[in-house]
Amino acid sequence: MSDLSGEDVTVVGGGIGGLSAACYLADADANVSLLEKNEQLGGRASRLEVDGFRFDMGPSWYLMPDVFERFFAYFGKEPRDYYDLQRLDPHYRVFFKDGDQIDVTGDNDQMAQKFEEYEPGAGEAFRDYLATSERHYETAMNKFVYEDRSELRDWVDLDVMTAAPVGLQLIGTMQSHVEDYFEHPKLQQIMQYTLVFLGGSPRTTPALYNMMSHVDFNLGVYYPDGGVGAVVDGLVELGEELGVTYETDAEVDEISRRKDGFLVETVHGDTTHPDEVVVNADYGHAERELLPDHERQYDDDYWDDKTYAPSAFLMYMGVEGDVEPLKHHTLVLPTDWDPHFDDIFDEPAWPDDPAYYLCVPSKTDDTVAPDGHSNLFVLVPIAPGLHDGDEIREEYREKVLADIADNTGVDLRDRIVYEKQFAVSDFGERYNATEGTALGLAHTLRQTALLRPNNRSSAVDGLYFTGSFTTPGIGVPMCLISGEHTAEALIEDIA
Repeated sequence: MSDLSGEDVTVVGGGIGGLSAACYLADADANVSLLEKNEQLGGRASRLEVDGFRFDMGPSWYLMPDVFERFFAYFGKEPRDYYDLQRLDPHYRVFFKDGDQIDVTGDNDQMAQKFEEYEPGAGEAFRDYLATSERHYETAMNKFVYEDRSELRDWVDLDVMTAAPVGLQLIGTMQSHVEDYFEHPKLQQIMQYTLVFLGGSPRTTPALYNMMSHVDFNLGVYYPDGGVGAVVDGLVELGEELGVTYETDAEVDEISRRKDGFLVETVHGDTTHPDEVVVNADYGHAERELLPDHERQYDDDYWDDKTYAPSAFLMYMGVEGDVEPLKHHTLVLPTDWDPHFDDIFDEPAWPDDPAYYLCVPSKTDDTVAPDGHSNLFVLVPIAPGLHDGDEIREEYREKVLADIADNTGVDLRDRIVYEKQFAVSDFGERYNATEGTALGLAHTLRQTALLRPNNRSSAVDGLYFTGSFTTPGIGVPMCLISGEHTAEALIEDIA
């Protein structure tokens, strides 16, 4: 990247995208200061520490290790310079609500045999599916993800034409793609569960995201010792080495262009006057609440018409004793999960028969809970914008705890020594999340690639955006790459 010496850049928001962009910009010799609304850095990758328990409040899966290796290698580093990784085995356990269960492992011969037990021919179909997934992953990452193609002209070149079969996957859906390989609904669910983390449903997510099965089965699922918070610490430490300065408890309430540079003001009345601004706050919130009307790119109708990724009902629990038979990552899935997706995307409601995720990091890391206790959280994806008052939360808490007991055999109800809930309104309050989304902008057919909001402001020179609303999208690895794209855009404009 080019030299930015003498340029003052303020990054608003200390999520993964902001931390990443700050590192790239500081490496280019910009003077980078980062302002974070909350008491700690990491954005949604916050930590909750209480009574000897330490919870990752947001992301808890460490996927796509190649993205982290590439990020740190740019700065002459490795992930292990900042944190240690353990590969999980099994990757996760699935409980189906008809009493069936399956462990998903990194042994693909074993998984092929398991698939064959569900459906004749599914073992070979599994191998074929993974081969396609790997090919799509490698092509998509090199042609569409690491390369920022946020403008229509970026898609009309030879590189994209040679990758056309992958690009065409943008116009099909995951549901139709998976049905080409597997008829058994449980096998379809196993190949599609990651869509929840992409903020979409099988009927609306582009088939290109079949590449996530390569991530899942071939690249592996890892745990960074100390949790995802340890990754945040690593990014912050790297930024400090590069010269980034950080300020927490510094919520920004105004960003405006001045004749020479910008005015950035916090709720405490502190002001800075940088040459450029990178916004890692919620994109919709920033446009509607932080910028003057004449400096906005999009009107209210634009944001109102968007499909937001699910919110979540979360319960962080400290529990006495062990929680066998749960694994580090556990999924509990109804035999038919379509009604749950309908409750998220079509007719928003609290799901009657939820699909949900349980994380028990104390299975792997004995530092996250006191001796004799388990650290556990449950995440139920729910529609953004739902009312989540005390009464519905308490009612749903009882429903979920009973469902866990019925379908996993683990009754937590008389063993909980600490509990904190987090839901739609909390995402709105803590992260200024539009509609209380837990993830950002969903990866639907109309909100993928160049159809996502741009990382360059079209209204204000010197204003940039990064994070899960921009390209390449949702998830910690994608936000790392988003930070790179945004820094590259800024540097290209200044150079």
